[in-house]
Amino acid sequence: MKASKPISPFRLCSLLRREKNPNLALQIFRNPNPDLNPPPGKLFRYSLLSYDLIITKLGRAKMFDQMEQILHQMKQETRFAPPEIIFCNVISFYGRARLPDRALQMFDEIPAFRCQRTVKSLNSLLDTLFKCGEFEKMRRFFGGFEIYATPDACTYNILIKACCANECLDDAWKVFDEMSRKGVHPTTVTFGTLIYWLCSNFRLKEAFKLKYDMVVIHGVVPDQYVYTSLIKGLCKIGEMTSAFDLKEEMVMKKIKPDSAVYSTLISGLFNAGRKELVSGLLEEMSEYGCKPDTVTFNAMIHGLCKEKNFDAAYRVLDEMTEKNCEPDVISYNVIIGGLCKDGKWREAYDLLEDLPRRGCTPDVVSYRTMFDGLCDWRQFNEASLVLDEMIFKGFAPRLASTQKLVEGLCEAANAELLGTVLTSLGKGKGNFLHVDIWGMSVDMVCKKEKLSNVSELVDNLVKQCCN
Repeated sequence: MKASKPISPFRLCSLLRREKNPNLALQIFRNPNPDLNPPPGKLFRYSLLSYDLIITKLGRAKMFDQMEQILHQMKQETRFAPPEIIFCNVISFYGRARLPDRALQMFDEIPAFRCQRTVKSLNSLLDTLFKCGEFEKMRRFFGGFEIYATPDACTYNILIKACCANECLDDAWKVFDEMSRKGVHPTTVTFGTLIYWLCSNFRLKEAFKLKYDMVVIHGVVPDQYVYTSLIKGLCKIGEMTSAFDLKEEMVMKKIKPDSAVYSTLISGLFNAGRKELVSGLLEEMSEYGCKPDTVTFNAMIHGLCKEKNFDAAYRVLDEMTEKNCEPDVISYNVIIGGLCKDGKWREAYDLLEDLPRRGCTPDVVSYRTMFDGLCDWRQFNEASLVLDEMIFKGFAPRLASTQKLVEGLCEAANAELLGTVLTSLGKGKGNFLHVDIWGMSVDMVCKKEKLSNVSELVDNLVKQCCN
């Protein structure tokens, strides 16, 4: 029988690239030639690329223990020094998994791999700490940043983004000023981040001033993101004429408006009571070759629901399907919320139950919206059913709505349903039987003389809470 040809390091890389299953890829990596018995002391010569491929596959699959074993093996290699990008990727994998301490540990270990740390790995770590919400660690780390490398524009952009996300715009300006003092030129990302947060906080005058400085002082051309942020800010305060002027400025500067711009304008027109202009905007989208997407249609659905024009909202759903743009759960949640707000809770309930048939799975917002609406309209029987289903699916109800439901059942002296609701709240994964609800329930039940089975109900609830 002819012996099988040994797998070479080059062939191993090819096999790792093609293998989609990370477990099988790891098995191939660890034992590339299972049918061969190599001479004692002769080990397989793994290439740097094979290490890179398997580390990437394991990191994406969040198989971190196995990934760290491969990293330890790579550390023993003396034929090559791994490039910094491998460790940047590992740090990013930890960031996506919300494991900041492991990311910090990886950063500390980079020199042990005979690899010099530069601003690239530093930025990867800063970005990971930002994504994990570790703002204090970011602050401490940046304090000694220059021990390792000189900060670049990406470094400052991450810090500015973190300051803004932490609602510290004053600190963001300080970082921006330091950036200028250190001679680091701001980028479109720098200005885009600051302008977005200024607009989000209704500081439109400052945002437009920054746009002016961006062009005149720094020579940076505004991109689509900057324009979209400014248009959104103008639409929020009802300045539709200025918003349209800004859209025209985009066109004049050869920046093609995308669906996000048009969706924002459509939403703004509905809010301003100028829905008659929406059809013209949709025609313009078509002329520019910009297809309406789910966000565009959802903006129309939201506007129509605010006007209580639910028939038109349903027609938009049909139009989406006709144009091969399937409605998403947000599309349906908007309609469910609009129906509930208008007291059409039966229609909303029917739509919620019909979602699976429509190829859409209800999410936590679907159930919360329906549950809140039923509680607002004191439809406690239906609310208890929705509550039980949402808890069964692992979704947490809002405390205010559960309190409203329990209070309503106590006032109606409905001991049987109250017991069912409290049992449902107690059996949830997160145990949603809040102490305030428990105290209110026992207090109000005990005050109702109609409830002859108070002691039995309380005993049952205590047993449930203890389980």
